[in-house]
Amino acid sequence: MSRTFVGGLAAALAAALALTGCSSSAASTPSSAPATLTVVTHDSFNVSPDLLASFEKSSGLKVTYVAPGDAGTLVNQLVLTKDSPLGDVVYGIDNTFAGRALSEQVTTPYTSTALPAADADALKADGSDRLTPIDFGDVCVNADTAWFSAHHLAVPQTLEDLTKPEYKDLLVVPNPASSSPGMAFLTATVGASGDPGYLGYWTALKNNGVLIAKDWTETYSVQFSGSAGKGPRPLALSYSTSPASEVVNGAAPTQALLQTCFRQVEYAGVIAGAKNPEGAKKFIDFMLSQQVQADIPGQMYMYPALRSATLPADWVSFAPLSPSPYAVPAATITADRDRWIRDWTATVVG
Repeated sequence: MSRTFVGGLAAALAAALALTGCSSSAASTPSSAPATLTVVTHDSFNVSPDLLASFEKSSGLKVTYVAPGDAGTLVNQLVLTKDSPLGDVVYGIDNTFAGRALSEQVTTPYTSTALPAADADALKADGSDRLTPIDFGDVCVNADTAWFSAHHLAVPQTLEDLTKPEYKDLLVVPNPASSSPGMAFLTATVGASGDPGYLGYWTALKNNGVLIAKDWTETYSVQFSGSAGKGPRPLALSYSTSPASEVVNGAAPTQALLQTCFRQVEYAGVIAGAKNPEGAKKFIDFMLSQQVQADIPGQMYMYPALRSATLPADWVSFAPLSPSPYAVPAATITADRDRWIRDWTATVVG
């Protein structure tokens, strides 16, 4: 989640190396094929170490992971390094930054047989097959329900509620210029208030004391009172699945406000100019395997793109999807995203 829970990548990779030992060198690899694969991800990438180890063993590849930052930073780096690609395959481009990745042609077409056409069509970025959907989730404001109960204040429900005086200085969101969840929330406000109406909405949020954090990690893990960071703010932008990560003794102390959501899709793609494009395709197939798709909810708190994948039992109660997330056409996001960010920055930050 591009958003997701940061810190798992380093631990997962360390454990994977411990599990694999020399298994990758023992596996047979055609002499003409590169023996290495570089995977470029956002910094919230997290797959169980045993699955990462199994991929190295079955593919015969030695895998290196590069995580330059959030999804926004990830796309920026892919564009800036087009002439000298960072790696072979990318995971973590989301639908708010997909337009830039596609227009800059940082990936090449690939159609994975591991993802049924119906599942792919429901989440596709465009018709080019240059980005393959891997997972999705709803970006929503989360509330620390215990805080609201202790302060005898009703939990807000809608975007409009967040501008009311009783919720002054309670909300924190990540900067949309550098954060994919932040950009998703900005897009939700465009869907709700129109263009340029969203700027009026953000002016109201600013006047009501919204805090702009640099990224999702600072928003949820530092500033939010309902997470491990125990920060000062009881309203924070995260995901509809985030409450499932906070469950203690069968109850979640937080809830997602399902009337504030934008549906985010995360993609993988073969990087243009990859040294090992065949290995890149294998990695995309691996990410779409039943085992990894079933692993994604527990590791990255996103819904798997493969609809046949098994979901955790407690997601029915604690990780519901919004019945009506705000929607903005992909073509509109592609055409207007940079202008939205520029005008948002001038209105809220400048």
